[in-house]
Amino acid sequence: MFVLVLMEDCLAKKMEITVSEAEKRTGRNAMNMQETYTAYLIETRAVESQNEGQCSPVDSLWRRYSEFELLRNYLLVTFPHIVVPPLPEKRADFVWHKLSADNMDPDFVERRRIGLENFLLRVASHPVLCQDKIFYSFLTQEGGWKEMVNETGFQLKADSRLKALNATFRVKNPDKRFTELKHYSDELQSVISHLLRVRARVADRLYGVYKVHGNYGRVFSEWSAIEKEMGDGLQSAGHHMDVYAASIDDILEEEEHYADQLKEYLFYAEALRAVCRKHELMQYDLEMAAQDLTSKKQQCEELATGTVRTFSLKGMTSKLFGQETPEQREAKIKVLEEQIQEGEEQLKSKNLEGRDFVKSAWADIERFKEQKNHDLKEALISYAVMQISMCKKGIQVWTNAKECFSKM
Repeated sequence: MFVLVLMEDCLAKKMEITVSEAEKRTGRNAMNMQETYTAYLIETRAVESQNEGQCSPVDSLWRRYSEFELLRNYLLVTFPHIVVPPLPEKRADFVWHKLSADNMDPDFVERRRIGLENFLLRVASHPVLCQDKIFYSFLTQEGGWKEMVNETGFQLKADSRLKALNATFRVKNPDKRFTELKHYSDELQSVISHLLRVRARVADRLYGVYKVHGNYGRVFSEWSAIEKEMGDGLQSAGHHMDVYAASIDDILEEEEHYADQLKEYLFYAEALRAVCRKHELMQYDLEMAAQDLTSKKQQCEELATGTVRTFSLKGMTSKLFGQETPEQREAKIKVLEEQIQEGEEQLKSKNLEGRDFVKSAWADIERFKEQKNHDLKEALISYAVMQISMCKKGIQVWTNAKECFSKM
């Protein structure tokens, strides 16, 4: 019931959000060097006034891809327990040979525009992310937005890659659920990558097969020129072959839409791993805190009893230079007791923080799984329907050609 209430309050229910246009621009970067980039026009309109029969004004502003990246990095750091929606690719990948990999290519820019709009709608529909003030400002405040993000200090909270790698290899008691999720995300990325490669190879072959049908059109047209009774039929059949050959461009353009839907979940796999890495870091910090606390308790016990249970530099020093005075020992015990009390409080806090993280993260992971199952099912069904439609059009072309031949 709580999630339903949040969904009713999400920004996507209150505001229409579109990335309506892309524009090629030239400017100077941070190094004062001239560069060419693409800016995207974000348009927003309040939904409530439309429901009341009023025409709400459209607010608009321009954003670069790098600003979308800044927004997502901020969300990743600020909401580490959330599977943050991915951005569309910066440069084309898994393309078939006739498709341009240039990030300034108009078709690629258009697909990226659609992907950026999808990203904004994903965030605006998320029960937690949609309530973030920085995200709302990204949609509504063009000037000063970068400064506002940087003032949050989110970069200082970002975990270093080295620290994350260290935690991965040194954590002693990883949560089995997150370990399995990490493995699943790797497998998901692998199978979708293979699927996209297969699709690119099929697109290459299909393009060639369709274009070769254009040769039928040319041959039938040439043949019609030397035939009197058969000429019209051959000419018409050739026309159908030409139409068939030309249709592959639109077909493969439509296919790219489904490929982009798969790519979104290819990139979602990394978002899942980011949540797992954060949990590993928290678990590693917890284990280090527990280890430090145990060590301090042992030191305190050794000082109190005067016995050293394990080899230590301190023990060797005592043997070489004599025992500490009772006053020195009492002072050290007092310091250690204060550190132990502080360590116990920190350990309790880290345990609580860890339990809260697991609870929140797993709730969002379940939400993501439901979304993934629905989206991929719809995408695969739609792709199959498109393939069936394409085959039916091919059958129709040959049916038309057969009728042309029958009239000769």
